[in-house]
Amino acid sequence: MSKNKDWLASAGSNTKLCHSGYEPTDYFGFVNPPVVHASTVLFPSARAMETRSQPYTYGTRGTPTTDALCRAIDELEGSAGTILVPSGLAAITVPFLAFLSAGDHALIVDSVYSPCRHFCNTMLTRLGVEVEYYDPEIGDGIETLIRSNTRLVHTEAPGSNTMEMQDIRTISAIAHRHGCVVTMDNTWATPLYFKPLDHGVDISIHAATKYPSGHSDILLGTVSANAEHWERLKEANITLGICGAPDDSYQILRGLRTMGLRLDHHYRSALAVARWLEARKDVARVLHPALESFPGHEIWKRDFKGASGVFSFLLPASSPDKIRPKAHAFLDALQLFGLGWSWGGYESLAVQVNLDDRTIRKGPVDAAVIRLQIGLEDVEDIMADLERGFAAASVV
Repeated sequence: MSKNKDWLASAGSNTKLCHSGYEPTDYFGFVNPPVVHASTVLFPSARAMETRSQPYTYGTRGTPTTDALCRAIDELEGSAGTILVPSGLAAITVPFLAFLSAGDHALIVDSVYSPCRHFCNTMLTRLGVEVEYYDPEIGDGIETLIRSNTRLVHTEAPGSNTMEMQDIRTISAIAHRHGCVVTMDNTWATPLYFKPLDHGVDISIHAATKYPSGHSDILLGTVSANAEHWERLKEANITLGICGAPDDSYQILRGLRTMGLRLDHHYRSALAVARWLEARKDVARVLHPALESFPGHEIWKRDFKGASGVFSFLLPASSPDKIRPKAHAFLDALQLFGLGWSWGGYESLAVQVNLDDRTIRKGPVDAAVIRLQIGLEDVEDIMADLERGFAAASVV
């Protein structure tokens, strides 16, 4: 029999991370839930099978392992229910398919995760949904873009790569007045630093691949809904036949236990590096919401409890044809930083950002946008490695 956990609702974030989805009394006292591998689930009788009068009926509809993770995410999000999907991109596409139909109009923030834009411009458009991109800093101006057939407003804050902040509460309130569903990709902040549902969002999306995993070895997405939208999201997920694997769910649940401690380190280290970069003459601008100089800083300060380890900076070039060579020289000189996509793991990563798909917030013509993931290494070593990059870029 499970213990009563009413006390967990008022507990601190690290306590919730340690104890959410944690029911050792259900598993003979073992601290972590077992990994249940299942497709077929047997019923005691034909009547039980007909009425489905037992907690588990088939592997795609959940197991004790996946349910443990969903309970933990719901505790963090304050959501009515959570689904697990195989990737962060799937965490975006499933709710889009759940709430959009042919003839609908969707508003998508222009600073969106690039693969999301590709999905919108290809599959979503092919299915008859009209997609329109909007400026991330539009605020209450979003109302001028909403039409009679607008059904969904997708947000992301900060924006991918260029870190624009959005006034999520204002956008959500306006969207709801017009009957729109509001979705948000909150991967950067995690529920520890921003709770989308508390700010009016209906569907909170995360790439658990990132900070919940923390070790660059798991692909998983979570989608959490408020009570009004939970049943439709769940039905769409079942209809599409998409589910999270038990081994991956176990690993994410395990990663959650230390996510608060890791995020705090990422936050402090990244902000220290950002301030160091901001003081350099060979950096044109640092794109980090926690910096007082950043245009969206006041929104970040008002709504967010912290910042993660990802931000960007502009590496200036003397002419447009020098942007790529200068960026490549910088990146190739790095030794501690890995050159790779994704982020949220323990290791530092760097990549040159391509903003060619933007329609509104386009990239600079006089600088390379370099995105950094500041890992768990010592800050002094991180800065020393960046110095190598700047030295190499200076001769291009």
